[in-house]
Amino acid sequence: MPFALYLLGLAVFAMGTSEFMLSGLGPDIARDLHVSIPVSGYLTSAFAVGMVIGAPLMAILSLRWSRRHSLLFFLVTFLLVHVLGAVTTSFGVLLVTRVVGALANAGFLAVALVTATAMVEPNAKGRATSALLGGVTVACVAGVPAGALLGQLWGWRSAFWAVAVVSVPAVFAILRAVPTGSPDSPGSVGPSARKELRALRGPRLLVTLLLGALVNGATFCTFTYLTPLLTTVTGLGSGWIPALLALFGLGSFVGVAVGGRSADVRPVPFLVTGGVALLIGWIVFAVTAGNPAAAVVLVFVQGALSFAVGSTLIARALYAATGAPTLAGGLATAAFNVGGAIGPWLGGIAISAGLGFRSPLWVSALLVALALALAAASVARAVRRRSSRPGQDHCAGAVTTHTRRT
Repeated sequence: MPFALYLLGLAVFAMGTSEFMLSGLGPDIARDLHVSIPVSGYLTSAFAVGMVIGAPLMAILSLRWSRRHSLLFFLVTFLLVHVLGAVTTSFGVLLVTRVVGALANAGFLAVALVTATAMVEPNAKGRATSALLGGVTVACVAGVPAGALLGQLWGWRSAFWAVAVVSVPAVFAILRAVPTGSPDSPGSVGPSARKELRALRGPRLLVTLLLGALVNGATFCTFTYLTPLLTTVTGLGSGWIPALLALFGLGSFVGVAVGGRSADVRPVPFLVTGGVALLIGWIVFAVTAGNPAAAVVLVFVQGALSFAVGSTLIARALYAATGAPTLAGGLATAAFNVGGAIGPWLGGIAISAGLGFRSPLWVSALLVALALALAAASVARAVRRRSSRPGQDHCAGAVTTHTRRT
Protein backbone atom coordinates (compact mmCIF):
# COMPACT_ATOMS: atom_id res chain seq x y z
CA MET A 1 0.00 0.00 0.00
CA PRO A 2 1.31 3.53 -0.79
CA PHE A 3 2.64 5.38 2.27
CA ALA A 4 0.38 8.35 1.50
CA LEU A 5 -2.59 6.06 2.01
CA TYR A 6 -1.59 5.48 5.62
CA LEU A 7 -1.26 9.23 6.14
CA LEU A 8 -4.82 9.61 4.88
CA GLY A 9 -5.65 6.94 7.45
CA LEU A 10 -4.02 9.20 10.06
CA ALA A 11 -6.53 11.92 9.18
CA VAL A 12 -9.34 9.36 9.47
CA PHE A 13 -7.90 8.42 12.88
CA ALA A 14 -8.10 12.07 13.99
CA MET A 15 -11.67 12.31 12.73
CA GLY A 16 -12.69 9.05 14.38
CA THR A 17 -11.17 10.24 17.65
CA SER A 18 -13.10 13.49 17.35
CA GLU A 19 -16.35 11.64 16.71
CA PHE A 20 -16.12 9.35 19.74
CA MET A 21 -14.01 11.26 22.27
CA LEU A 22 -16.86 13.31 23.72
CA SER A 23 -18.10 10.23 25.55
CA GLY A 24 -15.35 10.89 28.10
CA LEU A 25 -15.34 14.70 27.95
CA GLY A 26 -19.04 15.55 28.31
CA PRO A 27 -19.11 16.28 32.07
CA ASP A 28 -16.05 18.57 31.86
CA ILE A 29 -17.49 20.47 28.89
CA ALA A 30 -20.83 20.85 30.68
CA ARG A 31 -19.15 22.22 33.80
CA ASP A 32 -16.83 24.58 31.94
CA LEU A 33 -19.48 26.00 29.57
CA HIS A 34 -22.24 26.10 32.21
CA VAL A 35 -24.72 23.68 30.64
CA SER A 36 -26.24 20.44 31.89
CA ILE A 37 -24.76 17.07 31.02
CA PRO A 38 -27.80 16.10 28.86
CA VAL A 39 -27.37 19.36 26.93
CA SER A 40 -23.68 18.59 26.40
CA GLY A 41 -24.86 15.33 24.84
CA TYR A 42 -26.26 17.40 21.96
CA LEU A 43 -22.66 17.74 20.77
CA THR A 44 -22.58 14.03 19.96
CA SER A 45 -26.01 14.11 18.33
CA ALA A 46 -25.02 17.14 16.22
CA PHE A 47 -21.94 15.33 14.95
CA ALA A 48 -23.97 12.23 14.02
CA VAL A 49 -26.58 14.28 12.15
CA GLY A 50 -23.83 16.18 10.33
CA MET A 51 -22.23 12.90 9.23
CA VAL A 52 -25.48 11.44 7.88
CA ILE A 53 -26.53 14.58 6.01
CA GLY A 54 -23.04 15.64 5.04
CA ALA A 55 -21.79 12.42 3.45
CA PRO A 56 -23.88 12.50 0.25
CA LEU A 57 -24.21 16.29 0.20
CA MET A 58 -20.48 16.98 0.50
CA ALA A 59 -19.75 14.22 -2.01
CA ILE A 60 -21.96 15.93 -4.59
CA LEU A 61 -20.44 19.36 -3.90
CA SER A 62 -16.91 17.98 -4.24
CA LEU A 63 -17.52 16.58 -7.73
CA ARG A 64 -16.59 19.91 -9.32
CA TRP A 65 -13.21 19.99 -7.59
CA SER A 66 -10.12 17.85 -7.96
CA ARG A 67 -9.53 15.20 -5.32
CA ARG A 68 -6.58 17.13 -3.98
CA HIS A 69 -8.54 20.36 -3.57
CA SER A 70 -11.50 18.52 -2.05
CA LEU A 71 -9.38 16.67 0.51
CA LEU A 72 -7.47 19.81 1.43
CA PHE A 73 -10.63 21.87 1.82
CA PHE A 74 -12.36 19.30 4.03
CA LEU A 75 -9.30 18.52 6.14
CA VAL A 76 -8.27 22.14 6.71
CA THR A 77 -11.88 23.01 7.60
CA PHE A 78 -11.95 20.12 10.06
CA LEU A 79 -8.65 21.26 11.57
CA LEU A 80 -9.73 24.89 11.93
CA VAL A 81 -13.07 24.15 13.58
CA HIS A 82 -11.26 22.08 16.20
CA VAL A 83 -8.96 25.00 16.89
CA LEU A 84 -12.05 27.20 17.26
CA GLY A 85 -13.69 24.61 19.49
CA ALA A 86 -10.57 24.52 21.68
CA VAL A 87 -10.65 28.26 22.37
CA THR A 88 -14.36 29.13 22.45
CA THR A 89 -16.19 29.90 25.67
CA SER A 90 -19.63 29.58 24.06
CA PHE A 91 -21.53 26.30 23.98
CA GLY A 92 -23.45 27.52 20.93
CA VAL A 93 -20.23 28.10 19.02
CA LEU A 94 -18.91 24.70 20.08
CA LEU A 95 -22.15 23.10 18.87
CA VAL A 96 -21.75 24.77 15.46
CA THR A 97 -18.15 23.58 15.22
CA ARG A 98 -19.32 20.01 15.79
CA VAL A 99 -21.81 20.24 12.93
CA VAL A 100 -19.28 21.84 10.57
CA GLY A 101 -16.61 19.36 11.66
CA ALA A 102 -18.96 16.47 10.91
CA LEU A 103 -19.74 17.86 7.45
CA ALA A 104 -16.02 18.16 6.75
CA ASN A 105 -15.41 14.67 8.14
CA ALA A 106 -18.12 13.19 5.92
CA GLY A 107 -16.86 14.96 2.81
CA PHE A 108 -13.25 13.99 3.49
CA LEU A 109 -14.09 10.32 4.03
CA ALA A 110 -16.20 10.15 0.86
CA VAL A 111 -13.40 11.59 -1.29
CA ALA A 112 -10.66 9.73 0.62
CA LEU A 113 -12.34 6.39 -0.14
CA VAL A 114 -12.21 6.96 -3.90
CA THR A 115 -8.73 8.49 -3.66
CA ALA A 116 -7.45 5.48 -1.72
CA THR A 117 -8.84 2.99 -4.24
CA ALA A 118 -7.37 5.04 -7.11
CA MET A 119 -3.90 4.72 -5.55
CA VAL A 120 -3.90 0.92 -5.90
CA GLU A 121 -4.64 -1.71 -8.52
CA PRO A 122 -8.30 -2.15 -9.51
CA ASN A 123 -8.46 -5.51 -7.73
CA ALA A 124 -7.10 -4.12 -4.44
CA LYS A 125 -9.96 -1.83 -3.42
CA GLY A 126 -10.73 -3.89 -0.34
CA ARG A 127 -7.19 -3.62 1.03
CA ALA A 128 -7.09 0.12 0.30
CA THR A 129 -10.42 0.56 2.07
CA SER A 130 -9.23 -1.40 5.09
CA ALA A 131 -6.02 0.64 5.31
CA LEU A 132 -8.08 3.82 5.34
CA LEU A 133 -10.75 2.60 7.75
CA GLY A 134 -8.04 1.25 10.02
CA GLY A 135 -7.84 4.83 11.27
CA VAL A 136 -11.34 4.50 12.76
CA THR A 137 -10.48 1.28 14.57
CA VAL A 138 -7.22 2.72 15.91
CA ALA A 139 -9.28 5.65 17.18
CA CYS A 140 -11.38 3.18 19.17
CA VAL A 141 -8.27 1.45 20.55
CA ALA A 142 -6.05 4.45 21.31
CA GLY A 143 -7.57 7.75 20.25
CA VAL A 144 -10.64 7.81 22.48
CA PRO A 145 -8.81 6.66 25.66
CA ALA A 146 -6.01 9.13 24.89
CA GLY A 147 -8.55 11.93 24.49
CA ALA A 148 -10.10 11.04 27.83
CA LEU A 149 -6.65 10.99 29.46
CA LEU A 150 -5.75 14.39 28.00
CA GLY A 151 -9.04 15.73 29.31
CA GLN A 152 -8.23 14.47 32.79
CA LEU A 153 -4.70 15.90 32.76
CA TRP A 154 -5.11 19.24 30.98
CA GLY A 155 -8.81 19.75 30.43
CA TRP A 156 -11.18 18.92 27.57
CA ARG A 157 -9.73 21.64 25.32
CA SER A 158 -6.42 19.78 25.09
CA ALA A 159 -8.20 16.90 23.33
CA PHE A 160 -9.46 19.30 20.65
CA TRP A 161 -5.94 20.70 20.22
CA ALA A 162 -4.57 17.17 19.88
CA VAL A 163 -7.05 16.31 17.10
CA ALA A 164 -6.00 19.45 15.21
CA VAL A 165 -2.29 18.65 15.60
CA VAL A 166 -2.68 15.03 14.47
CA SER A 167 -4.43 16.26 11.30
CA VAL A 168 -1.45 18.35 10.17
CA PRO A 169 0.72 15.53 8.68
CA ALA A 170 -2.16 14.47 6.45
CA VAL A 171 -2.33 17.98 4.99
CA PHE A 172 1.27 17.65 3.80
CA ALA A 173 0.60 14.11 2.55
CA ILE A 174 -2.24 15.40 0.36
CA LEU A 175 -0.09 18.23 -0.99
CA ARG A 176 2.69 15.79 -1.84
CA ALA A 177 0.95 12.60 -2.96
CA VAL A 178 -2.47 13.51 -4.39
CA PRO A 179 -2.22 15.04 -7.87
CA THR A 180 -4.07 18.21 -8.77
CA GLY A 181 -6.05 18.92 -11.90
CA SER A 182 -9.55 19.50 -13.22
CA PRO A 183 -12.47 17.31 -12.09
CA ASP A 184 -12.14 15.24 -15.26
CA SER A 185 -8.39 14.67 -15.05
CA PRO A 186 -6.91 11.29 -14.02
CA GLY A 187 -6.00 12.44 -10.54
CA SER A 188 -9.32 13.99 -9.67
CA VAL A 189 -12.79 13.08 -8.52
CA GLY A 190 -14.09 12.33 -11.98
CA PRO A 191 -17.55 12.43 -13.51
CA SER A 192 -20.29 14.98 -13.01
CA ALA A 193 -23.03 14.65 -10.43
CA ARG A 194 -25.57 13.76 -13.10
CA LYS A 195 -23.41 10.94 -14.45
CA GLU A 196 -22.71 9.58 -10.97
CA LEU A 197 -26.39 9.70 -10.02
CA ARG A 198 -27.26 7.70 -13.15
CA ALA A 199 -24.65 5.11 -12.19
CA LEU A 200 -26.27 4.64 -8.76
CA ARG A 201 -29.53 3.20 -10.11
CA GLY A 202 -28.48 -0.43 -9.76
CA PRO A 203 -30.26 -2.39 -6.98
CA ARG A 204 -27.03 -4.14 -5.94
CA LEU A 205 -25.65 -0.93 -4.44
CA LEU A 206 -28.86 -0.18 -2.55
CA VAL A 207 -28.92 -3.67 -1.03
CA THR A 208 -25.24 -3.36 -0.06
CA LEU A 209 -25.90 -0.02 1.67
CA LEU A 210 -28.90 -1.45 3.56
CA LEU A 211 -26.81 -4.41 4.68
CA GLY A 212 -24.09 -2.04 5.87
CA ALA A 213 -26.58 0.04 7.86
CA LEU A 214 -28.01 -3.07 9.56
CA VAL A 215 -24.61 -4.56 10.43
CA ASN A 216 -23.28 -1.25 11.75
CA GLY A 217 -26.51 -0.71 13.68
CA ALA A 218 -25.95 -4.06 15.38
CA THR A 219 -22.35 -3.14 16.19
CA PHE A 220 -23.08 0.18 17.84
CA CYS A 221 -26.26 -1.02 19.50
CA THR A 222 -24.15 -3.21 21.77
CA PHE A 223 -21.02 -1.03 21.83
CA THR A 224 -23.01 1.96 23.12
CA TYR A 225 -24.25 -0.02 26.13
CA LEU A 226 -21.21 -2.22 26.59
CA THR A 227 -20.12 -0.54 29.85
CA PRO A 228 -23.40 -1.06 31.77
CA LEU A 229 -23.69 -4.55 30.28
CA LEU A 230 -20.27 -5.59 31.56
CA THR A 231 -20.66 -3.97 34.99
CA THR A 232 -24.26 -4.97 35.80
CA VAL A 233 -24.81 -8.23 33.91
CA THR A 234 -21.30 -9.66 33.68
CA GLY A 235 -20.34 -8.32 37.10
CA LEU A 236 -16.93 -6.89 36.18
CA GLY A 237 -15.55 -3.92 38.07
CA SER A 238 -15.37 -0.49 36.46
CA GLY A 239 -11.59 -0.77 36.34
CA TRP A 240 -11.94 -3.42 33.64
CA ILE A 241 -13.91 -1.18 31.27
CA PRO A 242 -11.09 0.80 29.58
CA ALA A 243 -9.21 -2.43 28.85
CA LEU A 244 -12.30 -4.14 27.45
CA LEU A 245 -13.19 -1.15 25.28
CA ALA A 246 -9.63 -1.23 23.96
CA LEU A 247 -10.02 -4.99 23.41
CA PHE A 248 -13.12 -4.34 21.31
CA GLY A 249 -11.16 -1.77 19.33
CA LEU A 250 -8.29 -4.22 18.87
CA GLY A 251 -10.72 -6.78 17.54
CA SER A 252 -12.15 -4.23 15.13
CA PHE A 253 -8.64 -3.45 13.87
CA VAL A 254 -8.00 -7.15 13.21
CA GLY A 255 -11.39 -7.45 11.53
CA VAL A 256 -10.76 -4.54 9.16
CA ALA A 257 -7.39 -6.00 8.17
CA VAL A 258 -8.85 -9.43 7.44
CA GLY A 259 -11.96 -8.06 5.77
CA GLY A 260 -9.93 -5.85 3.46
CA ARG A 261 -8.11 -8.81 1.94
CA SER A 262 -11.22 -10.98 1.74
CA ALA A 263 -13.18 -8.22 -0.05
CA ASP A 264 -10.75 -8.45 -2.97
CA VAL A 265 -10.50 -12.25 -3.18
CA ARG A 266 -13.66 -14.09 -2.09
CA PRO A 267 -16.11 -11.43 -0.85
CA VAL A 268 -19.41 -13.33 -1.13
CA PRO A 269 -18.33 -16.50 0.75
CA PHE A 270 -16.64 -14.28 3.33
CA LEU A 271 -19.77 -12.16 3.84
CA VAL A 272 -22.00 -15.23 4.14
CA THR A 273 -19.68 -17.00 6.57
CA GLY A 274 -18.90 -13.83 8.50
CA GLY A 275 -22.55 -12.79 8.67
CA VAL A 276 -23.67 -16.15 10.04
CA ALA A 277 -20.78 -16.17 12.53
CA LEU A 278 -21.68 -12.63 13.59
CA LEU A 279 -25.30 -13.65 14.23
CA ILE A 280 -24.24 -16.70 16.23
CA GLY A 281 -21.78 -14.57 18.18
CA TRP A 282 -24.44 -12.04 19.25
CA ILE A 283 -26.76 -14.86 20.34
CA VAL A 284 -24.01 -16.62 22.31
CA PHE A 285 -23.00 -13.29 23.88
CA ALA A 286 -26.60 -12.66 24.94
CA VAL A 287 -26.91 -16.11 26.50
CA THR A 288 -23.50 -16.08 28.25
CA ALA A 289 -23.27 -12.40 29.18
CA GLY A 290 -23.20 -13.31 32.86
CA ASN A 291 -19.97 -15.29 32.43
CA PRO A 292 -16.90 -12.98 32.68
CA ALA A 293 -14.57 -15.27 30.70
CA ALA A 294 -17.05 -15.68 27.85
CA ALA A 295 -17.81 -11.95 27.81
CA VAL A 296 -14.13 -11.02 27.52
CA VAL A 297 -13.61 -13.40 24.60
CA LEU A 298 -16.76 -12.29 22.81
CA VAL A 299 -15.94 -8.59 23.15
CA PHE A 300 -12.88 -9.23 20.98
CA VAL A 301 -14.54 -11.73 18.63
CA GLN A 302 -17.62 -9.60 17.96
CA GLY A 303 -15.51 -6.50 17.42
CA ALA A 304 -13.47 -8.40 14.83
CA LEU A 305 -16.46 -9.95 13.06
CA SER A 306 -18.47 -6.71 13.04
CA PHE A 307 -15.77 -4.63 11.42
CA ALA A 308 -14.64 -7.43 9.10
CA VAL A 309 -18.13 -7.72 7.64
CA GLY A 310 -18.73 -3.95 7.76
CA SER A 311 -15.51 -2.98 5.97
CA THR A 312 -16.13 -5.66 3.33
CA LEU A 313 -19.56 -4.17 2.65
CA ILE A 314 -18.01 -0.72 2.17
CA ALA A 315 -15.56 -2.18 -0.33
CA ARG A 316 -18.41 -3.98 -2.13
CA ALA A 317 -20.30 -0.69 -2.37
CA LEU A 318 -17.32 0.82 -4.19
CA TYR A 319 -17.07 -2.22 -6.47
CA ALA A 320 -20.82 -2.03 -7.17
CA ALA A 321 -20.67 1.61 -8.29
CA THR A 322 -17.46 2.03 -10.26
CA GLY A 323 -19.20 4.70 -12.35
CA ALA A 324 -20.01 6.74 -9.24
CA PRO A 325 -17.09 6.26 -6.86
CA THR A 326 -17.43 9.52 -4.93
CA LEU A 327 -21.17 9.32 -4.36
CA ALA A 328 -20.86 5.62 -3.53
CA GLY A 329 -18.31 6.52 -0.86
CA GLY A 330 -20.59 9.26 0.45
CA LEU A 331 -23.62 7.01 0.55
CA ALA A 332 -21.63 4.24 2.24
CA THR A 333 -20.52 6.74 4.89
CA ALA A 334 -24.12 7.91 5.36
CA ALA A 335 -25.49 4.36 5.53
CA PHE A 336 -23.03 3.32 8.20
CA ASN A 337 -23.79 6.44 10.25
CA VAL A 338 -27.52 5.79 9.91
CA GLY A 339 -26.83 2.37 11.38
CA GLY A 340 -24.70 3.98 14.08
CA ALA A 341 -27.65 6.19 15.04
CA ILE A 342 -30.49 3.65 14.74
CA GLY A 343 -28.72 0.83 16.61
CA PRO A 344 -28.20 2.70 19.90
CA TRP A 345 -31.73 4.11 19.62
CA LEU A 346 -33.24 0.63 19.33
CA GLY A 347 -31.04 -0.61 22.16
CA GLY A 348 -32.22 2.28 24.31
CA ILE A 349 -35.86 1.43 23.56
CA ALA A 350 -35.26 -2.17 24.67
CA ILE A 351 -33.61 -1.03 27.91
CA SER A 352 -36.34 1.54 28.61
CA ALA A 353 -38.94 -1.19 28.13
CA GLY A 354 -37.48 -2.93 31.17
CA LEU A 355 -35.67 -5.70 29.28
CA GLY A 356 -32.35 -4.98 30.96
CA PHE A 357 -28.84 -4.29 29.69
CA ARG A 358 -28.64 -7.73 28.10
CA SER A 359 -31.35 -6.73 25.62
CA PRO A 360 -29.09 -4.72 23.23
CA LEU A 361 -27.32 -8.00 22.45
CA TRP A 362 -30.61 -9.50 21.28
CA VAL A 363 -31.35 -6.36 19.26
CA SER A 364 -27.92 -6.71 17.62
CA ALA A 365 -28.70 -10.34 16.78
CA LEU A 366 -32.06 -9.31 15.29
CA LEU A 367 -30.45 -6.63 13.09
CA VAL A 368 -27.88 -9.10 11.73
CA ALA A 369 -30.64 -11.65 11.14
CA LEU A 370 -32.53 -9.02 9.13
CA ALA A 371 -29.37 -8.34 7.11
CA LEU A 372 -28.97 -12.05 6.31
CA ALA A 373 -32.64 -12.32 5.34
CA LEU A 374 -32.34 -9.28 3.08
CA ALA A 375 -29.23 -10.71 1.43
CA ALA A 376 -30.93 -14.07 0.87
CA ALA A 377 -34.02 -12.38 -0.61
CA SER A 378 -31.84 -10.30 -2.91
CA VAL A 379 -29.97 -13.36 -4.17
CA ALA A 380 -33.22 -15.27 -4.71
CA ARG A 381 -34.70 -12.35 -6.66
CA ALA A 382 -31.62 -12.13 -8.88
CA VAL A 383 -31.78 -15.89 -9.57
CA ARG A 384 -35.47 -15.66 -10.49
CA ARG A 385 -34.82 -12.75 -12.83
CA ARG A 386 -32.00 -14.63 -14.60
CA SER A 387 -34.04 -17.81 -14.96
CA SER A 388 -37.07 -15.95 -16.33
CA ARG A 389 -35.06 -14.17 -19.05
CA PRO A 390 -32.44 -16.65 -20.27
CA GLY A 391 -32.41 -15.25 -23.81
CA GLN A 392 -31.92 -11.68 -22.66
CA ASP A 393 -29.17 -12.70 -20.24
CA HIS A 394 -27.39 -14.59 -23.03
CA CYS A 395 -27.55 -11.57 -25.32
CA ALA A 396 -26.48 -9.22 -22.54
CA GLY A 397 -23.52 -11.47 -21.76
CA ALA A 398 -22.51 -11.53 -25.41
CA VAL A 399 -22.72 -7.76 -25.65
CA THR A 400 -20.68 -7.36 -22.45
CA THR A 401 -18.03 -9.77 -23.71
CA HIS A 402 -17.86 -8.00 -27.06
CA THR A 403 -17.57 -4.61 -25.36
CA ARG A 404 -14.74 -5.78 -23.13
CA ARG A 405 -12.85 -7.19 -26.12
CA THR A 406 -13.16 -3.96 -28.05
